[in-house]
Amino acid sequence: MILVPSHTRVWLAAGVTDMRRGFSTLAAQAEKVLELDTYSRHLFVFRGRPGDLLKITGWDQQGAYLFSKRHEKGRFVWPAAKDGKVSVTTAQLSMLSGASSWISSPLRAPASPRKPSIGSRNFMP
Repeated sequence: MILVPSHTRVWLAAGVTDMRRGFSTLAAQAEKVLELDTYSRHLFVFRGRPGDLLKITGWDQQGAYLFSKRHEKGRFVWPAAKDGKVSVTTAQLSMLSGASSWISSPLRAPASPRKPSIGSRNFMP
């Protein structure tokens, strides 16, 4: 799970992004196309054409990071804008990515894991 401070700004790169890009080229896209500072502690979210892959870049006190998430079934919800940037809250990012267990605000407790069971027998103590 990625804990995102509530004051963090989240920027979506509207349109589609080539998902073969790594951190350096996504950071360059955030700086040139979105006109934002990649070292500002904001999150930058990119989505590929099929809509099943998200990449999130950011920077914290320890350095830069790149997260990716792929939907096995379905697609990520995305704004209809063809280009530019869209600002969303961390809660909206969580809803947008369908990731209530993947991204959460530190103010909200994470969902408790489900215990595996077969039939009516529970194998976890």
